[in-house]
Amino acid sequence: MDSLTPKKIVSELDKYIIGQNKAKKSVAIALRNRWRRQRLTPELKDEVLPKNILMIGPTGVGKTEIARRISRLAAAPFIKVEASKFTEVGYVGRDVESMIRDLTEISVNMVKNEHLERIREKARLLAEERLLDLLLPVPRAARIPEQEEDDREKQKETRERLREQLRGGKLDARSVEVEVREKSLPFGVISNVGLEDLEMNLKSMLGNLLPEKAKRKKVKVPEALVLLEQEESNRLIDMDKITQEAVERVEQSGIVFVDEIDKIASKGSGHGPDVSREGVQRDLLPIVEGSTVTTKYGPVKTEHILFIAAGAFHIAKPSDLIPELQGRFPIRVELEALGKEDFVRILTEPNNALVKQYIALLATEEVTIDFARDSIEEISEIAALVNDKTENIGARRLHTILEKLLEDISFDAPEKKGAKVLIDRTYVQDRLGDIVKDEDLSRYIL
Repeated sequence: MDSLTPKKIVSELDKYIIGQNKAKKSVAIALRNRWRRQRLTPELKDEVLPKNILMIGPTGVGKTEIARRISRLAAAPFIKVEASKFTEVGYVGRDVESMIRDLTEISVNMVKNEHLERIREKARLLAEERLLDLLLPVPRAARIPEQEEDDREKQKETRERLREQLRGGKLDARSVEVEVREKSLPFGVISNVGLEDLEMNLKSMLGNLLPEKAKRKKVKVPEALVLLEQEESNRLIDMDKITQEAVERVEQSGIVFVDEIDKIASKGSGHGPDVSREGVQRDLLPIVEGSTVTTKYGPVKTEHILFIAAGAFHIAKPSDLIPELQGRFPIRVELEALGKEDFVRILTEPNNALVKQYIALLATEEVTIDFARDSIEEISEIAALVNDKTENIGARRLHTILEKLLEDISFDAPEKKGAKVLIDRTYVQDRLGDIVKDEDLSRYIL
């Protein structure tokens, strides 16, 4: 994190996201402020709260991608939630606190995987020893001491030969019987809205009380090695330490991305769906302000979690949110709609550019496709045109157009090994020209 200066963060985001420099700058500053806060005195550290961000812009311009990439850069627990799926307490639906419980679950898995990675080699060696014990059981001790010593030497040599064969994959076809320990729970909940969380919590709570049941399974050697490695890994890691570290990581560096926040903005009519929408905002407020949420891993404080909210705000306006919630998102960034020039850059420049993805996908079938410059421009022009004529869905339109354009090539690829296909402006016009001209058709196909 020390090397992640705001400029470096923006340059990392530029590898995957085109344009939207204002939004990149805001999230880069927010991320760097976390690093700065960690270096303050304990008294001042608790006083510095994150400056939450409200992103305003149409769909498909990079709001979610910016938040997701920033969390990967910081190796921070990240969750994306849709504001529209939450309802006021008392209504059917998920309560807003579930986003913090889900974020804590993500953090625990993240920290657990890091700890498992550290002890992977040790766990593998222990699993290998156990597997060799199954493949070559230790013989009963001989009565004559000289013979016992001789047998021990032979056993050691045979064991080392088996180890070499095991590592070389020569024993993969053999089957062994392993003992797997699992906890059987005597119940299940028939799924209903809100009951999945209840079932998981009950299972984790009762799982510690119920005895483990040993079950013998006959499996192939590679699978046995994986099962034994998992068992050894679980013995080596300290779950209490992992939980403590995960909760601290959520509290100090967690990021919650609340999408579609404009869908819970109310016009203040005071009846119908507006009542529930305003209720969701009021439920969301204490979490954004800072409160303590009870999770199965213990209480989690939300004061220093960074909240990034986003919405198109076509119908509602940010001022339609309740004033208290507006005040909790002091940084507002407007993202620009994308045009033809942006689409050309999106198709070619990022590390994960769509054109690069399709070239790599078809290369697996030994089909080489080459996009001429004029084809990229034609695709971008069509995307911008269809966005203007129908709904503006931003860069997501490029996915639809490329899928339609390459439909026949993708379908016939297995039978065309070694083929080379040049995609130029003429090819694009032949495949998509008629659809673009017919507005009704383009509404349904593109």
